[in-house]
Amino acid sequence: MNETGQKVWLITGCSSGFGRALAEKVLETGATVAATARAVAALADLKTKYPETCLPMRLDVTDGQQCAAVVQAVVAQTSRLDVLVNNAGYGLLGPLEECTDAQIERNFSTLVFGAVHLMQAALPTFRSQRSGRIINISAAAAIANYAGFSIYGGAKYALEGISEALAAEVKPLGIKVSLVQPGPFRTDFISRSMEKTASTIGDYAGTVGKFAAFLEKMEGHQPGDPAQAAAAIVKLSEMENPPLRVALGKYAMDKVERVLKARQREWEACREFHFETEYGA
Repeated sequence: MNETGQKVWLITGCSSGFGRALAEKVLETGATVAATARAVAALADLKTKYPETCLPMRLDVTDGQQCAAVVQAVVAQTSRLDVLVNNAGYGLLGPLEECTDAQIERNFSTLVFGAVHLMQAALPTFRSQRSGRIINISAAAAIANYAGFSIYGGAKYALEGISEALAAEVKPLGIKVSLVQPGPFRTDFISRSMEKTASTIGDYAGTVGKFAAFLEKMEGHQPGDPAQAAAAIVKLSEMENPPLRVALGKYAMDKVERVLKARQREWEACREFHFETEYGA
C-alpha cells in the first residue's frame, strides 16, 4: 500500500473507455494508480487532478520489455503493487478468411501477449507479498463468440484459458485472479477501437455483415454505464473470495444463462448419440 495506507493499482489502456473510467474511480478512493497509455499526454488531466496519487506512464503493451520496465518502475516508486488490471485492447471485425497475418498477430499481441507479459512481470512482487489481484478484462465474445469476431473473440478465449490456469497456480500464494466479461457499454470501443478487414466477399453479408450492422446501430446507445462498471470492478477487487468470471451487465448475464442452457443441450445430445470412446464402450 502507499503512504496513506491505500492500495497501488496498475491499469492499462487508461486514455479512454473502461480504463479511463476505472482509473478515475480508483483515484477517487485515494488509492495510487499507475495509469498507462500509449499516448501519455492523454493522462495529463488525471495527473493535474490527482498529483500525488496518479502516476502516468507510457506503455505499449505489445512491447514485452516495456511491460516489464513499467511494472519495475511502479514497484520502485511505491514499494509494492496490489492490483493489476489488463484492460488495453481493441476489436478486429471481419470474416476469418479476410483477416491478414499482420492483423491477427497485432490483435493477439495486444490482447494476449501484452497481458501475459504484464502478469509475468507482476507475479514476483505478488509472490513476495503473498498478496495481489489480477483482473483481466475479457468480453462477452468469450461467453460465446460472434460471426466477425473470430480473432478478437479467439484472443479473449485465450486470455480466459490462461487466466483460469494461472488462478489455480497462484491461489495457494494469496494471489487472486478474475476475468471481467462486459456486455455493451457506452464507451468509444466501436467507434474508436475497432479495426476492420477489407470486406470484399459478399458471401459473408448475412453473417459478418449483419453483426457489423448491429454494432453500428448500437454505437452511442449501449445500455452499460462505464462509471458503474468501474465501481463494480473496484468492488470485485475488495472481495475476499472473488469469482473467477464476472459477467458485467444484464446483456452479459443473460447471455451466460442462454449459453449454459445451449451447452447443456449439446451435452445431452452427446449422451443420446453414445459418443463414449473408452476401451470396452
